[in-house]
Amino acid sequence: MAERMPPSVRRWCLAATMACLLPLLLQVRGELALGLLGLAAFGIAVPRAWPAVLRLLMVLLVIGYVLASHSFSVGRDTGCALLAAMLVLKIFETRDLRDARSLLGFSLFAPFAAFLQDQGPLTMALAFPAIGLLLLSLSVLAEHRPGAPAPGFDRRRAKLAAAAIGMSLPLALAGFWLFPRLGSPLWGMPENAVGRSGLSDSMTPDQWVDIFADAKPALRVRFLDAEPARREMYWRAQVLWDFDGRTWSRGDVRAPARPPAVSPRTPVLRYEVSLEPTDRRYLPMLDTPMAAPEGSEIGSDLSVRPDRPVSEVIRYEARAALRADIGRDLPAMEARAALSLPAGLNPRARALAAQWREEAAGDNEAVVRRALAWIGEDFSYSLTVPPSGRDAVDDFLFETRVGFCQHFSSAFATLMRGAGIPTRVVIGYAGGYRNPYGGYWVVRGMDAHAWNEVWLDGRGWVRVDPTAAVAPSRILDTIDDLARAESLLPETFTPLRDMGDWVRRGWNDFVLGFNAARQASLLRPLGIDQASTAQLGAAFAVGAGLALAITLWVLMRGRPTPRHPVDAAWLALVRRMRRAGIAKAVHEAPLAFGARLAAALPGQADRIVMLSRRYADWRYAPARPTAADEAQLARDLRAFRPTPTRHGATP
Repeated sequence: MAERMPPSVRRWCLAATMACLLPLLLQVRGELALGLLGLAAFGIAVPRAWPAVLRLLMVLLVIGYVLASHSFSVGRDTGCALLAAMLVLKIFETRDLRDARSLLGFSLFAPFAAFLQDQGPLTMALAFPAIGLLLLSLSVLAEHRPGAPAPGFDRRRAKLAAAAIGMSLPLALAGFWLFPRLGSPLWGMPENAVGRSGLSDSMTPDQWVDIFADAKPALRVRFLDAEPARREMYWRAQVLWDFDGRTWSRGDVRAPARPPAVSPRTPVLRYEVSLEPTDRRYLPMLDTPMAAPEGSEIGSDLSVRPDRPVSEVIRYEARAALRADIGRDLPAMEARAALSLPAGLNPRARALAAQWREEAAGDNEAVVRRALAWIGEDFSYSLTVPPSGRDAVDDFLFETRVGFCQHFSSAFATLMRGAGIPTRVVIGYAGGYRNPYGGYWVVRGMDAHAWNEVWLDGRGWVRVDPTAAVAPSRILDTIDDLARAESLLPETFTPLRDMGDWVRRGWNDFVLGFNAARQASLLRPLGIDQASTAQLGAAFAVGAGLALAITLWVLMRGRPTPRHPVDAAWLALVRRMRRAGIAKAVHEAPLAFGARLAAALPGQADRIVMLSRRYADWRYAPARPTAADEAQLARDLRAFRPTPTRHGATP
């Protein structure tokens, strides 16, 4: 029959399991993480033998909920959530030492899985103490003996765990910096079943409120030249052409192989972007992008698509002109797509657009100005929008006249297309927040924005932001208002948030941004401009050899054998008595020292004589006491403290 775990051993194992589970829970859906935490707390608080039928039912319910919350799709996030759920459920069947070893072994996978979702400094900071606790728990299990008191925490065990982690670091660092990296991986990581926060390739008005509440950084930007004004920062991500009456999407436009001609009217700016993972294929670029970064291509609509979805933090450099003339000729296929409207929908908007076209007598710029003037006079901006019906644009233009950027850009494009002006919708981000510590700009999910581009003869594609035309007096609520309402931290913690983001950016640049190209230049101080795979392999062999040599030196340098706990407790008592003014002579035997202490401490004479006799018997008697007696003697020696005499001082 398997031996039951002592309560102290169980506490160590469960503490290690929860520490390993914490970084993984931070990467799963919020409501699921809270539910699993509550279930784990219940399993820890009620250490009983649960019936097999109840455990099976619990497994089916939890796994079913995890799969349902991920739309029954298999992905990286689904696997991580299932691993977290199975670890929590394992607590309910952990009763004996064999179960504890299994639980600790499975717990090792939790911090590893967390790194599949996020490689940030917080995940790393949580992983180190988790591994340390797990090593301590394995040490406790290894030293436990049947029938003996359960081993507890001591400094020796903590030092051994810290030494094990410390000795692994040199080899790990050598592997990170010097092991040859591939320009592209041999295999790709599976995508998440539920997309990360980011901009999709479609836009439906009323569906961006959740994005506006997302204060997480989407990208961080450092300008290499003069910084533009915040109002001039439009970060192009996706261009939408097709409209079905409610939803805008990329459509099936067969774009030309080459982007349109771009003639800058302002100086070209250089900047660096650190983009958070989106699991989507777009790179936000400051309007107007002049070229695509390495590993991506720029389309005829100036949207930039990378070779594969952005599933990890990436860093790229880009150039852009804030104002430019875009395109000389409009391809026929793009013209048809930019004028297409669904038949039978939004009849009032189309009738109004036709009227404007007739009254403008071919002056398309006059139509654009008329629409913007109407928006400025009669429309309001608010994130609280009433629902729309089948003719969503008509409802917005003629009934509610209140909305946010999605409503304005969708309605504006419908009006312009109805007036015969080629128009498309651009989604991305606008503005940003300047971090005062790092001197860079943070563009958050809440900065998501939609605007338009219209084709004007002689000028090409021209950016128009109808949302910006709303009069300030008609702005009912803002994204900042929503952010303050949703924020869990008061504004006094803003400096702390900025400092944390600055640390995260440095981590992204220094650690996550260390790719094959940067590794190839690592040996430049040695005169090797671009190291080859063979040269990096040789450098790794040297670095790994040095790391192993350091580890072997630490292991073999002749560390003193750890003292027995009873000896350590006796020596601690001797040090306490020396600080109290009674020093033990080097040649003095334990019994003689005990007799001298008894004379100096008459109120504790019997106790100190008994302790010195027990220690002498343990140290010199031929018969060895039991493990329980040894542990008790060590506790008694550590607990002894000299008490003052009646004159108020210890002799």
